[in-house]
Amino acid sequence: MLFRRPPTLPLEKRQPPARREATSLALRVDGSEVIVALRRDARARRYTLRVRAATRDVVLTLPARGSLKEATAFLERHTGWIAVRLAQLPVVVAFEAGATVPLRGTPHRIVHRPGMRGTVWTETDAQGEALICVAGEAAHLARRVADFLKREARRDLTEASRRHAAALGVTISRITLRDTASRWGSCSSTGALSYSWRLILAPPEVLDYLAAHEVAHRREMNHGPRFWATVDRLFPGRREAEAWLKRRGAELHRFGGGE
Repeated sequence: MLFRRPPTLPLEKRQPPARREATSLALRVDGSEVIVALRRDARARRYTLRVRAATRDVVLTLPARGSLKEATAFLERHTGWIAVRLAQLPVVVAFEAGATVPLRGTPHRIVHRPGMRGTVWTETDAQGEALICVAGEAAHLARRVADFLKREARRDLTEASRRHAAALGVTISRITLRDTASRWGSCSSTGALSYSWRLILAPPEVLDYLAAHEVAHRREMNHGPRFWATVDRLFPGRREAEAWLKRRGAELHRFGGGE
């Protein structure tokens, strides 16, 4: 029996393997290394730099015909600008004893109560200061605070979403909490809602607005005039809530140190 060799492409016609494009560049800024993420955009006409407060990173957008050499030169020319913007980012507040974090827009000081039973609860001290009290070992404090905030967020967002859905006469399915940097919420065509758990840090009316916004997508899966009219019926104070998010929303990402 004869065995035929599998067909092969002649050597002169073989294509070289595609080279993977770099997705980041390392840049020295004030003596420290900063990793700059690279994003290529076919619609971009020029190089564009952003320092994102939510994710505390640097992003360089390249036009379709931009080169790595040009990108590197562009970054080096704007090192000073990057240094200033990074220095202006809000200081990260870790979930630790003594730290102050907002809960429904009200500052709460984290207090460790190692000898107490339970997990996490809120109370007000004799001076009227709002507290988040955490029992158990110190090693578990940050996780317990994060879990507590996420539970509170789920409770408030579930209540608000169901209330707005009932008012609009629509149904919703599951509600998911995430820690997204680019959006505060989303709604799928099947009625699944997703929110950032960090909305529990904002004033209640801001959380309520986001719930109304996403539930309104059950009627209008767009941001056209009819959609905004629906949002305004559900939540008349949307412009004030939007203004708060535009002004203060990025600050919510500094709490928790990546929790």
